[in-house]
Amino acid sequence: MPPDEATQFDGTIDASKQIMETDRLNDSERNDEQAFPKLSDEQIDSIRPFGREVELPAKTCVFKRGDKSTDFFVVLRGAIDILSTDCHGGKQLLVTHEPRSFTGELSFFNNQKIFADGFTSTPSRLLRVHWKDFRRMLMVESDLATLILRAFIRRRLALIGHNFFGVFLIGPAEFPDTLRIHQFLLRVGFPHTWVRPEDKGDDGRTVQEILSLKLSDLPVVQVAEGRSLKNPSLTELASELGFLEEFPGDETFDVAVVGAGPAGLAAAVGAASEGLDTIVFEAGAPGGQAGTSSRIENYLGFPHGISGQELASLAQIQAEKFGARFAVATPVAVVRRNKSQEFEITLSDGKVVRARTMIVASGATYRKLDVPGYQQFEGRGIHYAATPMEAQLCKGEEVVVVGGGNSAGQAAVYLSQTVSKVHMLVRSQSLSSTMSDYLIQRIQASSKIQVYYETEVTSLSGKQILEQVEWTCFSTKQCSKKPLRTLFVMIGANPNTDWLKGCVTLNEKGFVVTGKTMAGNPYETEEPGLFAVGDVRADSVKRVASAVGEGAVVISWIHRYLAEFRAKREGGRRAA
Repeated sequence: MPPDEATQFDGTIDASKQIMETDRLNDSERNDEQAFPKLSDEQIDSIRPFGREVELPAKTCVFKRGDKSTDFFVVLRGAIDILSTDCHGGKQLLVTHEPRSFTGELSFFNNQKIFADGFTSTPSRLLRVHWKDFRRMLMVESDLATLILRAFIRRRLALIGHNFFGVFLIGPAEFPDTLRIHQFLLRVGFPHTWVRPEDKGDDGRTVQEILSLKLSDLPVVQVAEGRSLKNPSLTELASELGFLEEFPGDETFDVAVVGAGPAGLAAAVGAASEGLDTIVFEAGAPGGQAGTSSRIENYLGFPHGISGQELASLAQIQAEKFGARFAVATPVAVVRRNKSQEFEITLSDGKVVRARTMIVASGATYRKLDVPGYQQFEGRGIHYAATPMEAQLCKGEEVVVVGGGNSAGQAAVYLSQTVSKVHMLVRSQSLSSTMSDYLIQRIQASSKIQVYYETEVTSLSGKQILEQVEWTCFSTKQCSKKPLRTLFVMIGANPNTDWLKGCVTLNEKGFVVTGKTMAGNPYETEEPGLFAVGDVRADSVKRVASAVGEGAVVISWIHRYLAEFRAKREGGRRAA
């Protein structure tokens, strides 16, 4: 809400008893100089050309929960209190921005719905910058952009670790949909609290009893205003949280990227940084399969390793800094060409977006084991990623990891830190041809990892959740049965190209065929202006670094195509 139309906060913080000091950011977080830096006179002077100063009385709302495209404020005099709302409507003070401080965190930068209220606590003088001018400021003032974005990232990290916000996921850990929603919220970095229905309150009643929830209602996502979503789809949840993009009907993008894995994110950074209007569609959460990796240690520039989720989050912020737009939890259904030779991309909700060029970076979907009853245990003991969430679920237990590639190796090494034993099942006679040497050495050195060669899962059993796993060595016929409830399947992936059938040529395995054009473009399909990069492309090297490289390099070919596209259009107009 702009200050010109300001409303007054009708509660006093000290007297209302709604502020819960125990939930406030702790001293170390509030004194984090990178999260809450004090701007110098020179830095404030750099901001002035992009905004204007306003005088506001105490208790004036400068922005409210649920707003988008909110203004950026620098406190010159006075203070701004940042308040969150709990599930009962109570206000909780997170932090107070004093003179030389500024408002905002990643939801502000991403132009998503913000999840806190801002009120002046005293008569204040503020430097106000409109959201569009703020984005322009970040492009022009690079040093200032670095300081502000670092603060936004650190503020988000501090908030994730606290139960500040009225976004609660209520559901049992053994429900696949609970894990589906929890994983999505984790991967998009949205602060939330996961509550088990059997957890008890101070009065001894369970959460399920207190909220009068039926087992069939679960999982439920409850937001601060009291609105609840029963087992929402990711698209419904993304819409509620403000992640979905709004597309003007007359807008045509220079580049549409389908898929926000490493290749798609690299393409988005490259295209947007070179001034191309860029939109990225992602059916789930950014990161792709790489986003589920606990640690990537052979990626250039990160000698200590980096998690796939962190790499994806930073890449998305980088792309958005240059102006790329993201449509999360937005699957693409159909692609066709119109009379103007532009691509018309129909989304799963029926909306149509136009683009002059298109980059397919939709990656692949996880392969599954051909074992009777397999589907019944997906999300109920069978997992395709080994992240902190899955590691917490099986802490101290024995687990099975199926696969002999780098993903399986990374998972085994990571899980060995918290589980009692990892049984690693590999179909081949060795790991040397499918796994990096540094991972093989760690597996061999670990007393918690036992590798079974020429072995496969032959049976799964359990009532509602996985309770027993059987595997067999097909050379010796030796069979083992163990009472295990966690199985990680990492046996590769199938290309995510069903939506492309009939549009471009796919090889016998479903990967996109490229490099057949007369220009010798290695990434263009036979459909001019439609490119494919990363895991989804036939003949690509299935590694994070190579996917990033393809995503970056393809932009030079995009420029060539757009130049020819514009020249042909201009020539057609002259001829007419």
